[in-house]
Amino acid sequence: MQTPTTNQPNPLVRLVWNAHERRVRALVRLTTTIVLLVIGVIVFGLLTALAFMPFDPALPLQGSAETLLLVGVIATLLATLAAVWLAGRLLDRRPFAEFGFQLDRNWWLDLAFGLALGALLMTAIFLVQRALGWVEVTAMWRTSSPDRPFALAFLAPLIAFVCVGFYEELLSRGYLLRNLAEGMNTPRIGARNALLLAWLLSSLVFGALHAANPNATPASTAMLVLAGLFLGIGYMLTGQLAIPIGLHVTWNLFQGNVFGFPVSGSTISQATVFAIEQRGPALWTGGAFGPESGLIGLFAILVGSLLTLLWVRARYAITTLHTKAASYQSLPPAV
Repeated sequence: MQTPTTNQPNPLVRLVWNAHERRVRALVRLTTTIVLLVIGVIVFGLLTALAFMPFDPALPLQGSAETLLLVGVIATLLATLAAVWLAGRLLDRRPFAEFGFQLDRNWWLDLAFGLALGALLMTAIFLVQRALGWVEVTAMWRTSSPDRPFALAFLAPLIAFVCVGFYEELLSRGYLLRNLAEGMNTPRIGARNALLLAWLLSSLVFGALHAANPNATPASTAMLVLAGLFLGIGYMLTGQLAIPIGLHVTWNLFQGNVFGFPVSGSTISQATVFAIEQRGPALWTGGAFGPESGLIGLFAILVGSLLTLLWVRARYAITTLHTKAASYQSLPPAV
């Protein structure tokens, strides 16, 4: 008499393969995407450097700071786009748009709101510090080279911060947060709790990735975890990256190259509208790391979070979490 066979998959297979979703599990997706990203940064770094060499022949030996900045951020942007697109197609089994790029009219309006919010919050930080005597403006329209037009000098950091805002949000919120949420969305945890846990974990990763920045401290890392939560609010409510990308771009740009503050511990000084001398207590100002690590940055984050909630409620009449970001709809089997 034959023993009935079962269709139960091998336990080792179950560790990497989700039979219900017909795709590999979240940990495999995330690990593979990191490998693709590292390979992409190397490949696109070389290609971007070759593209810039006619403009900066000294690049292979000692290129200018501006060229090195642009090579780095453009290569990382291209690598991120390629890695997430490939992962989405081969591992996640979803179109790229589902990572937060449903580019309709609402998406572009949310992007405009995010851009305006980042500029508004950093302008408020500057004005408050100046009113308290913590900031002294020492010059205007400063460039690293007096012979260089300001608009041309400002172009490099503008491109850099657009690239950084795009690829950091795509990775941190669009890909990492979503995959963590889907991976933790079990019957016991549920979609809502999985999304909240993923929001927290992705923000912890965001803070940890900045822990090695110049002038970083445990306090600055903790503040960047809060900044990650703040940047994620728009995605948590809408499932789109428009608000986070816009907010990220202008928060950095106005912090560094409009008002002359350090940006996460770094100084991008090709051009600043205001050249400043920072004073005041580091606990409030953030000191050498920049306003986002001080109490004044914390207040800006709280105000910005409230304004984001009000914007989403006014636009969409919702203030509930976008729990679809924690749920995966299986694609039909390939014919």
